[in-house]
Amino acid sequence: MSALNWTDTDRAAVDAARVLAADAVEKAGNGHPGTAISLAPVAHLLYQKVMVGDPSDPRWLGRDRFVLSAGHSSLTQYCQLFLAGYGLELDDLRALRTEGSLTPGHPEYGHTAGVECTTGPLGAGIAMAVGFAMAARRARGLFEPEAAPGTSVFDHMVYALAGDGCFQEGVSGEASSLAGAQKLGNLVVIYDDNRITIEGETQIAFTEDVAARYEAYGWHVAHVDWTQGGAGYSEDVDALYKAIDEAKAVTDRPSLIRLSTLIGWPLPTRAGHHSVHGAALGAEEIAGLKARLGLDPTRSFAVPADLVARTRANAASRAAEARGAWQARFDAWRTAHPDKAALLDRILAGEHPDLGVALPSFPEGRKSTRAASGEVLTAIADAVPELWGGSADLAGSNNTTMRGQRSFLPPEHASADVVGDYNGRTLHFGIREHAMGNILNAINIDGLTRAYGGTFLVFADYMRPAVRLAALQKSPTIFVWTHDSIGVGEDGPTHQPIEHLASLRAIPGLDVIRPADANETAQAWAEVLRHTDRPSALILSRQDLPVTARGAGAAAPAELTVRGGYTLFDADGELEVVLVATGSEVALAVEARDLLQAQGIGTRVVSMPCREWFDHQPAAYRAEVLPEAVARVSVEAGIALGWREVVGATGEIVSIDHFGESAPGAALFAKYGFTAGNVAERAKAAISRTTCAV
Repeated sequence: MSALNWTDTDRAAVDAARVLAADAVEKAGNGHPGTAISLAPVAHLLYQKVMVGDPSDPRWLGRDRFVLSAGHSSLTQYCQLFLAGYGLELDDLRALRTEGSLTPGHPEYGHTAGVECTTGPLGAGIAMAVGFAMAARRARGLFEPEAAPGTSVFDHMVYALAGDGCFQEGVSGEASSLAGAQKLGNLVVIYDDNRITIEGETQIAFTEDVAARYEAYGWHVAHVDWTQGGAGYSEDVDALYKAIDEAKAVTDRPSLIRLSTLIGWPLPTRAGHHSVHGAALGAEEIAGLKARLGLDPTRSFAVPADLVARTRANAASRAAEARGAWQARFDAWRTAHPDKAALLDRILAGEHPDLGVALPSFPEGRKSTRAASGEVLTAIADAVPELWGGSADLAGSNNTTMRGQRSFLPPEHASADVVGDYNGRTLHFGIREHAMGNILNAINIDGLTRAYGGTFLVFADYMRPAVRLAALQKSPTIFVWTHDSIGVGEDGPTHQPIEHLASLRAIPGLDVIRPADANETAQAWAEVLRHTDRPSALILSRQDLPVTARGAGAAAPAELTVRGGYTLFDADGELEVVLVATGSEVALAVEARDLLQAQGIGTRVVSMPCREWFDHQPAAYRAEVLPEAVARVSVEAGIALGWREVVGATGEIVSIDHFGESAPGAALFAKYGFTAGNVAERAKAAISRTTCAV
């Protein structure tokens, strides 16, 4: 990196960004101006001097990634996207936080060009930055495995801006600890150490030495102090530039640059006060800021057109130079690796892999769906080379390891049991569920690879914010959650999910899939891999389940799994009742059907592995599977919430609406009414009630 050339244009652009942030929040009547004002030189330095990017093509493969972990300070990024020419204009800044604008209160992926991920929940951005850094390492391993670190056409830097609140949230610690273990030298986090949160100075609740903590994580740490130890204030941009340059040179560790600032500087009376964190400043304070910067206090959103032209021209010129050099290397790579280039083209086109004969078919017998899932992963590994994943230290239980695949880790961290390098495909997240979720989201948003991660279903609670962010971002993350019910048994109520299925189904845009047997599990994996516009949750059993016989004279084909709900066994004779079940309870419904049919009661069993998929089927198909005038019974080892809309007012719901206990799973199923006999009796009650209603 050459010496910093900080010109009058740069200084004017920084001041323009400061007053734009103040004006935008004032017009909106709410927002977060303080950090955007004081970090304007940092953001300008990154966008105009440091980061590689192309405003004309925000998703260019060769770009660096930027994550604003302190997402509440969205104007820190929006002002730079405007000045660099990423598509935002003054009217967009005027429309801050208004309906339909490109400038929502927090940055949203897929909504505003140049925003790499949705941030706002503090700390999540740091975790996603770790995910982007891991994604770059894996992309090199997939597409150019022979390249030395830092030399691949797929290598790039990841930069993140974070504040005190980000470092107080536990998810940032989880992710940063893993980043240290992974030695992610392509990651630089700038810590805005302004010692302010909403309630006041951080010392009331946050007194730790963050830099020392990150040194203990194994990070390279630097300190740039604009507060001069409290003796004054000087925006030493050159010192920050040099710190970034030094961080880029550290290739075997991630880097944290602690930047001590004064929030809201150079506001005339309120700089450094927590009141500027999250509220409009008022006309008088903004006028004082403009006067102090030598700008007209009476004008709002007044940015000289020639200044914008210069900053945009600089960004375009830097992009052209960087892109030209990168393109030559990329073209040479394509020529040398036609097979890898074809894979890249398929992925970039959004085409799902052809699993063909790789997708296994399971014979009759007994097998847990978690075990079946593991066998599917191993079987399809070669057909889906972009797929990788692992577990939050539960791989042996979650069955998330593709057999024969190396682990993704620094080679020197391999052990007697785990062999790997940065070309590996097995991820080890450690016991860090929340970080795992955000890391997976970033990997999948990055788009060159597809990642999954597993833990026990009950611990989905630890990572729920990341699951919600996956849905918000339409990230095609695959969550693998096993040990899905009271079938966990002796581990007891702390490990037995009861309310989790209903809770997860409440998240808009998340497909919750609970397959009934091994073959439904295989089909579920195939369908999940076809979906690139939303996250999926595979809910799998600990205990062995019957593998249903399929084909002529037996159950309906497992390929119908993709419809979300289908008739597994139809009634013999006139249809009187439909038993709708998911997961392990489908086999129970089949047993109940046998009892009812023996009594001359025509009974249909509907397997409903994914209610979201079923809801997207044509109305005629749904009515065919669940006839309106026929009695219905739902059977699922979770709370009843959500099933009344399926069974109707006269239907029955076989559920568990209390916590379990420590005992063998089979005993608990029997104790809590998950028996063929009880389901049959509830079916008769539903028939009686439905007949009376008619």
